[in-house]
Amino acid sequence: MSKLQTPFRYDFVGSFLRPQALKDAKAAYRDGKITKEEFDKVVNEEITKVVAKQKELGFHAITDGEFRRTFWHLDFMWGLDGVAHENTGNGVKFDAELAVLDDTYLVGKIKAKAHPFVEYFKFLKQFEDENTVAKYTIPAPAQTFQQMIVPDNIANTRKFYPANEELIQDIGKAYQDVIKQFYDAGCRNLQLDDCTWGAIVGDAAKQRYKALGISLEDVKKELLAVNNLALEGKPEDMVITSHICRGNYHSTFFTSGPYDTVADYVFANENVDALFLEYDDERSGGFAPLAKVSENKKVVLGLITTKSPVLEDKEKVIARIHEAAKYVPLDRLCLSPQCGFASCEIGNKLTEDEQWAKLKLVKEIAEEVWS
Repeated sequence: MSKLQTPFRYDFVGSFLRPQALKDAKAAYRDGKITKEEFDKVVNEEITKVVAKQKELGFHAITDGEFRRTFWHLDFMWGLDGVAHENTGNGVKFDAELAVLDDTYLVGKIKAKAHPFVEYFKFLKQFEDENTVAKYTIPAPAQTFQQMIVPDNIANTRKFYPANEELIQDIGKAYQDVIKQFYDAGCRNLQLDDCTWGAIVGDAAKQRYKALGISLEDVKKELLAVNNLALEGKPEDMVITSHICRGNYHSTFFTSGPYDTVADYVFANENVDALFLEYDDERSGGFAPLAKVSENKKVVLGLITTKSPVLEDKEKVIARIHEAAKYVPLDRLCLSPQCGFASCEIGNKLTEDEQWAKLKLVKEIAEEVWS
């Protein structure tokens, strides 16, 4: 078992653009032209290739690119008891287009069961070596909680959970169980992807929650509570990080706003080992909220965007790293893209070669800064 631990000076969030062979195989399987076994064979082959590419570029974390899932978050939720889904063509309105997502909702109480993602991890783990460690990504507990209390779901959720407190308890306990499943499978590096904090920053969020008659401060307390409950009893030798995002779908975004209003919660009091933070453009605000990050956490600065193929100016990125170091010491900082390249299988608007060029730039900058 590799003893390396995330995050690394040069790192990445987790998802990669789906290769054409994978897209073709999925379409063929959906149309009944190939069997499940034939489809799985293609998926395994493409994961093997994408892991090899990560190693070729010199990265120490390896992921399966999230090639086995359609959505970065919903597929995980479907692996819990009490959760069902349906493709109705609905979705969530992003800045420039509708993010088409399966309706995902409760049909009973949430409980853990043998989670398919753990089996997916076992396939990835075989590729670990002395220079690399397998990292797996799952949506944060807060993301599952938020999914069940959005306006379209809340009436249905109340059939099973009259109040949020019991829902938080069940989600937290289910995650504790799944985290143990990952640990028992040999996972020592788990990443919680979390758009909930990013969804409640900025003036638009204030107006949205005010219109719903919901206290934003109560929401923050609930998000922190469910995430920290899930982390209770976490094995000491397991690193669990959090990636905070404002939405990433086909190069569009969901919301904008600085971290100022959530820093006292997630930066100061969420019990993760590191924070992967979106900082690729002005939508993320300044670095001052980083002063609230507790001293036991590392911060991975997402200064390279996955939303555009244009390569960032190296000197400007280096200057921004040193600006952030005014608030968090340089030895606790790392560098990565702000998000994955394909949070959903549709992917962002760049090519695979442009994707790898972004990662090469991340590594080049990090080696210069932390040489």
